[in-house]
Amino acid sequence: MQLSDFNYELPADLIAQHPLANRTDSRLLEVKADGGSHVQLIDRQFKDILSIIKPGDLLVFNDTKVIPARLHGKKETGGNVELLIERISGDRQAWVQIRASKVPKTGSIILIHNQAGETFPVEMLGYDGRFYEVRFPENVFELLERFGELPLPPYIEHQPDDEDAQRYQTVVAKNPGAVAAPTAGLHFDETILRQLNNLGIKQATITLHVGAGTFTPVREEDLTKHKMHHEWFSIPAETLQAIEETKQKGGRVIAIGTTSLRALESKAISQQSSGETNLFITPGFEFKTVDCLLTNFHLPKSTLLMLVSAFAGMDNIRAAYQHAIAQKYRFFSYGDAMVLCRLENTKS
Repeated sequence: MQLSDFNYELPADLIAQHPLANRTDSRLLEVKADGGSHVQLIDRQFKDILSIIKPGDLLVFNDTKVIPARLHGKKETGGNVELLIERISGDRQAWVQIRASKVPKTGSIILIHNQAGETFPVEMLGYDGRFYEVRFPENVFELLERFGELPLPPYIEHQPDDEDAQRYQTVVAKNPGAVAAPTAGLHFDETILRQLNNLGIKQATITLHVGAGTFTPVREEDLTKHKMHHEWFSIPAETLQAIEETKQKGGRVIAIGTTSLRALESKAISQQSSGETNLFITPGFEFKTVDCLLTNFHLPKSTLLMLVSAFAGMDNIRAAYQHAIAQKYRFFSYGDAMVLCRLENTKS
């Protein structure tokens, strides 16, 4: 596999910059493949999910909560610095991305500030080749609440506002730690969750704290050389039980988003229900748990585009993306959604 196999041209005006008025207003592309050369692409509205998902199916959501992970500060020499949390590694420590004219040295201090004029020092601890480890003087989460800014993705061009604070979180979010939202979950509101439950469609959760590495571009043309970022996940015992019962009764396990899928497939490989995962899914991967996937449209040359190509077939995903562009679907975090099943489970 080569990186260029996962490229496509996207008009800039199809990148959604703001959420729609209501979470369920988005469009939904249903991708139905027969395992051969034929794929059926059906244009729907998101509320049609009520007729696509069947009683006895299980929806698995990621209940991570986006934290205000972007910090602004100054070096001891006076230069401006921006820190973006990659993942929190301890009560007072975190791995971060740093944007500065010259990155501060190990042992130096960055003085973080907020609009109220308050400050606190962050100590540079080291560098692992991709991210920088820093030490906070107090609990990381508490300081982020006072000093941090919502970390909207780089392709969203406006500064975060009150609308983003509410809409760049899923309605199931409860465990803080993510730097980016599990965006497939953004389409659900409380009403549609109740409607699904009333139809006999069960819901369960995992937690995977999405890291800033999810936006790190793949730079190696030879994908076997790409180093995947690590993300922390946990799968509750009740979710594992719900999955087992669903499978036994012939229902489908439907991952709401690629993060839910990665957590579930990581568990299937490692047999560990919590820990860090750097699972890199490309075509040829053998899926063991997830039957169907609800997901947004992903960036060109991204690991997430590789994942959905592995799940539904490269040709099918190419056809779906060409169709979505032609029909002017909205792309990326605040964009529309698609639902697809892995090839061996698409027959009706």
